[in-house]
Amino acid sequence: MNITVTAERPENDKVVATITVPAADVDNHIAQAYRNIASRYQFQGFRRGRAPRPVIDGIVGREAILADATNDLLNDAQPLMLDELDIVPVERPDFGEDPALVVEHEDYTVTVNITVAPSIELSSLDPVAINMPPAEATDAEIDLQIQQLLAYQTTYEDVEDEDRAAVEGDIINVDIANKEGAEDLAGKNRMMVLNGDALPEELVAGIVGMKKGEVKEVAWTRSHKHGENEHVHNYVVEVTLNAIREAVTPELNDELAKKSFGFDTVAELRDAVKEEIEEDKVNSLPHLKEDRVVEALGTRVTAEELPEAYENQVFQELANEFLTNLQRQGMSLDMYLGARQIDTEAFLADLHAQAAERARQGLALDALAKAKEFVATAEDVVEEFKKAGIEDVKAGIEEFRNDGRLSAIRESIRRTKALKWLVETAEVTEVDEVAMRTADNADEAPVEDAESTDTEAAE
Repeated sequence: MNITVTAERPENDKVVATITVPAADVDNHIAQAYRNIASRYQFQGFRRGRAPRPVIDGIVGREAILADATNDLLNDAQPLMLDELDIVPVERPDFGEDPALVVEHEDYTVTVNITVAPSIELSSLDPVAINMPPAEATDAEIDLQIQQLLAYQTTYEDVEDEDRAAVEGDIINVDIANKEGAEDLAGKNRMMVLNGDALPEELVAGIVGMKKGEVKEVAWTRSHKHGENEHVHNYVVEVTLNAIREAVTPELNDELAKKSFGFDTVAELRDAVKEEIEEDKVNSLPHLKEDRVVEALGTRVTAEELPEAYENQVFQELANEFLTNLQRQGMSLDMYLGARQIDTEAFLADLHAQAAERARQGLALDALAKAKEFVATAEDVVEEFKKAGIEDVKAGIEEFRNDGRLSAIRESIRRTKALKWLVETAEVTEVDEVAMRTADNADEAPVEDAESTDTEAAE
């Protein structure tokens, strides 16, 4: 089918297109509509598929036939329109509630409203500046990796002081009896860390201050909204604190290096860890650099808010990706949220925040590609299909065009070119980030602890 398309953009996120379909194509769709009806129904006195138009008109109605032809014509014209305009719709294109019916032997013209991603401005088109870890392994990175290896050798021993109360961050052994709503937490001789990362904050607060052998009931509530309804969940457990334990990590020496890790000396172990870190960086640093340049570019978007329809589209994409990953792991969303004690409302809020950031970064790449005049050529499209492992590239491209998806491929190609430019031109400062985090954690140590240590040393 051949169509003619003109368009204007009255609003930043709206395109109004006018499609004209030649009379010959109109007649083809009307003829096909009659053939479909004749094949679908048995008309008395005629073999299936052989009923003439006057008979069909008398029984089905001429207007119904033209309505079917119009609907099929619009469905066929829509992907061609998207390809011609090279736009990716945010919502289904709107042809109106009652588009005019086709008329035999006449051209057909219709107006369609299309919601698209908005065009945005960037505060700067200069190369971005980012921090990156060095390609070579640093001493701090090696130390951290070795600490993680030593963690596998860690044992947990009971604290001897019977009067010592549990504090946040402790490793404890507890019996938890479920009294209401906390089946997932119940169990005997459970080892857990007293922090809010894996446990409900209220449970942690209830255990803090308990001593060995003490029994205590802890209760809390959680609420979340589902539609207009608010659901409140009550949780009650009985906790018996069996022991407070401390981690004991062996000192790293040549003997331990040989016994536990198969190296004659600590120096050989460090060399092996260094090599492993640097091999990992060969693959990880390019991806990290891409993430950081796009994040930096996203901060240059001048628009404070993006259209809700576009953010919702990105949210749906992100949600589908997340659910697909859960399914691959054999897990449902309810199982995921329950295992991590995450409130549904908080989860959705976080997902919306991620979607908003992804939307901002995608539009930033679009704006950069437009400013730098990066285009998706026919050769680029072919290469994209080849990289995807499509055997019949020509047929694959035609299928995408007929489905209205080829413009999305071109958009992806332009964004990839913009990303490549960002990566190649970025001003990079190498930073030993592990060493910086270690120093920051040391600076955050409580003043009281530092003073008490000095006093003990003085004594």
